[in-house]
Amino acid sequence: MSERGIPFHCPYCGEQDLRPHEVVSESGEVTSPHGSWECRGCLRAFSLKMLGLVRPSVVDGGAGRR
Repeated sequence: MSERGIPFHCPYCGEQDLRPHEVVSESGEVTSPHGSWECRGCLRAFSLKMLGLVRPSVVDGGAGRR
């Protein structure tokens, strides 16, 4: 599994034309914040972040904990 996954679709419109989002500072320096993408279809910028791994749920025969 790769740490740097690439989104295939925009989460807002479903467009596939995605590019890394670049930010230009006042000094003219261009940076691309980690996990930031922009959609050329709907012109939205968004970021992705992995929160971590979750534990698999325990199957207990259908009876839930109370």
